[in-house]
Amino acid sequence: MTEVLKDDLARRFATRAVHAGQVPDPLAGAVMTPIYQTSTYVQDGLGRHKGYEYARTRNPTREALERNVAALEGGRHGFAFGSGLAAVDAVLKLLSAGDHVVSGENVYGGTHRQMTHVWARLGLAFAFVDGADTDAIAAAVTPETRLLFAETPTNPMMGLCDLRATAEVAQRAGALLVVDNTFATPCFQRPLELGADIVLHSTTKYLNGHSDMVGGMLVVNRDDLAERIGFIQNASGAVPGPFDCWLALRGTKTLALRMRQHDVNGRRIAEWLTHHPKVQRVYYPGLPSHPQHELACRQMKGFGGMISLELGSLERARRFVERTRIFALAESLGGVESLIGHPATMTHASVPQTLRDKMGLSDSLVRLSVGIEDVEDLIADLDQALAGAG
Repeated sequence: MTEVLKDDLARRFATRAVHAGQVPDPLAGAVMTPIYQTSTYVQDGLGRHKGYEYARTRNPTREALERNVAALEGGRHGFAFGSGLAAVDAVLKLLSAGDHVVSGENVYGGTHRQMTHVWARLGLAFAFVDGADTDAIAAAVTPETRLLFAETPTNPMMGLCDLRATAEVAQRAGALLVVDNTFATPCFQRPLELGADIVLHSTTKYLNGHSDMVGGMLVVNRDDLAERIGFIQNASGAVPGPFDCWLALRGTKTLALRMRQHDVNGRRIAEWLTHHPKVQRVYYPGLPSHPQHELACRQMKGFGGMISLELGSLERARRFVERTRIFALAESLGGVESLIGHPATMTHASVPQTLRDKMGLSDSLVRLSVGIEDVEDLIADLDQALAGAG
């Protein structure tokens, strides 16, 4: 179990991003946390060691990352995993066969696939509802509901879940509220402060920010949850290696700066897209036209760099994504570089067509992960690609 150092919570966000959870290396005083690339540790004698026995259970590099992200989320305990889906897997292992989960219908495709193709087969029951509709969430709760799963903003429809209201639903049901905070990051949204029990991240994305590692993270405040998740982390063993943890920890140091630029670029591009004649609709919570813009302003401190746009036809979407020169056609998101993707055939290909249709995820929807490049270059790239899209 990795607990945040007490003084970490008192610092402002950008300072915590650089310093939280880290202590000078005891051997040489290294400023940067060393990469403890080891699988085991020498013990002084039977039952006598320095707190480390085997690297699956504890590793100093991993613990530094866990403390850092926990402090950024305003939590007390952090747990790192080998991927975002490994973190989802650990959350669902808190449940037992026969338990019921209410999930937003527009979650990451891999999350939906794990729920429906793995855990449903093992005895968990799932209801997928519009996460923006608190009444629908409440109506889906049953006496067996033990967990509410929310992603906000959602991938890729950019819908919002009212976290305070949903937390009240969870509390009345005696259920846990789990929030995937990958898109917003703790820079712009802190779900624990709004009533969530567990915050989940794909550290692959914005927390790392450089598209060079894969990882996941869970953050909690409650000691009892921390004990259970810590047991699952060790017992299941889906932990990241120390080098991946070091890469993510390097990334969080610049999180405040990067998110500021993602946000500036995202707002500018979203506004520009709304005036383009070939774009039928723009999905971005920072736009006043977004149906939940008021909630976004109340719940978030920024809107970030994730934008989805509707182009009207699959062929137009295909030509658009294949013509960009700065925006790279690739899976994933959240790096310093701009990426463009086609959710229906990429990130959400495993989601049933009927559910994609229900949430408005069409074959002509394109998702942008706006990077930190010069925004004028990004707009010029999108403009020329749209011009050739037909």
